Amino acid sequence: MSLAERRRTAMNHKYRTAILALCLTGLCVTVTSAGLAFGLPEPGVAQLARIFEREVDMRLDVPVDEQSAYAQRLEDNIVQFGLGDLPAQYFAIVDRNPNIQALLIYWRSVPHDWTFIGASPVSTGKPGAFDHFRTPLGVFEHSLDNLDFRAEGTKNEFGIRGYGRKGMRVFDFGWTLAERGWGSGGQSAMRLQMHATDPDVLEGQLGLAHSKGCIRIPSTLTAFLDRYGVLDANYESAVARGQRLWVLRADRISSPQAGRYLVIVESDHGKRPAWAPLPADRAKRRIARHASP
Repeated sequence: MSLAERRRTAMNHKYRTAILALCLTGLCVTVTSAGLAFGLPEPGVAQLARIFEREVDMRLDVPVDEQSAYAQRLEDNIVQFGLGDLPAQYFAIVDRNPNIQALLIYWRSVPHDWTFIGASPVSTGKPGAFDHFRTPLGVFEHSLDNLDFRAEGTKNEFGIRGYGRKGMRVFDFGWTLAERGWGSGGQSAMRLQMHATDPDVLEGQLGLAHSKGCIRIPSTLTAFLDRYGVLDANYESAVARGQRLWVLRADRISSPQAGRYLVIVESDHGKRPAWAPLPADRAKRRIARHASP
């Protein structure tokens, strides 16, 4: 047997083993060409929601009526930006309202049917200090014009790992105009990024406006978006054309219907709802859950 044949045999064995393991846990799904590329099947929409619940450790229990309201905000924004005829794909929406500070992931089928995947607390821009912007509103494409990169895990002069642990992916949405949160206001250019943050110092503060304008997200949500390519449509298209992109995980499970758009809104919630608790209240709930018999 040739070396190439031995490699193909090993890959087929690995693939069959992975399928068997998934079937034994009740997670068998239809296999697509994207999944075959990495020896694993592509998760379907319902399965991805289950994976989110299992793998993302900072989650928000968003009521059904609020899920529908954010789906409508998504629909309104993409239609306003001339994107209403897009094919089926995933979207992420961030609410920068200080009383919310959340990211929600949706699947949009055709026509105009939205499926909620999951939600997590985030931190967006906190005005009031130099070089602090209000996170800009709008629809932002995750394109190759501003390539993502990975955190080095180094600490700044305050002992903070601004991008989180080493290897965490930084999703880069490029330069955009944003409202200055200092001085006389007005607008300046800022680099809009979405990334993890220091797990020991700042991750526990997610749910509060706390950043310089970027969107800080939980490390497990960063890993989820990275592994399952939720917003990687443009990156996967480049790979299909033969481009090599070092930032993509070798073990990713990509979807041929991945998304590419981040939508940032500000809802009109005048007070903090129970489903978006403050960090201290979230910690109390977590302790109570673990303490219950």
